Amino acid sequence: MAEPARGAHDMIEWKISEALVDYDAALRFMEDRADAIAAGTAPECIWLLEHPPLYTAGTSARREDLTDPDRFPVYDARRGGQYTYHGPGQRVVYVMLNVGRRGHDVRRFVQQLEQWVIATLDAFNVRGEIRDGRIGVWVTRPEKPRLPDGSPAEDKIAAIGIRLRKWVSFHGLSINVEPDLEHFSGIVPCGITEHGVTSLVDLGLPVTMRDVDVALRRTFPQVFSG
Repeated sequence: MAEPARGAHDMIEWKISEALVDYDAALRFMEDRADAIAAGTAPECIWLLEHPPLYTAGTSARREDLTDPDRFPVYDARRGGQYTYHGPGQRVVYVMLNVGRRGHDVRRFVQQLEQWVIATLDAFNVRGEIRDGRIGVWVTRPEKPRLPDGSPAEDKIAAIGIRLRKWVSFHGLSINVEPDLEHFSGIVPCGITEHGVTSLVDLGLPVTMRDVDVALRRTFPQVFSG
């Protein structure tokens, strides 16, 4: 399902896939669409989907962080970051946006993606936070035992990793809605061992994928308004 929506600079196609999407097919689509956006022959695109269970390796992935290599298929994502899990119950958001027309500022663009996730989580009264040196969005877990240094436990709820081609982004972010969190045990997510992984449902919220999609659509213009 796809429909055009007015974006900050141009028409943006919002594409939603109901069935699980093969990773290689998604990668081919993103690469082709990024080229078309750069050439001016296609509008920007945001694709909301789910993948079958799989692991992806970013450009900084360390082999030792793939602790169960035979569990699920492993793909070379060619995006920034380390190992990430994708699977049913996780909303993957692929963002094919013209960063060149949005200021040629990659750092700001990544910060906007982070703020988009935070605004989306806020719609469900979940406080997402950013941590220096840790990619993604985190939530504190005061009900869990504190860390050895006395700080509160924190779990990751969203991952972010992008790639640029001719100043057009692809890949994007993922928000854990209701995935099987045990599937993350086959990797060291993003190379971080001292913190866990959570989801909206794990936090006790009866949130559906459709609820998250509505929040993503509503908050996008708030963050990418200029």
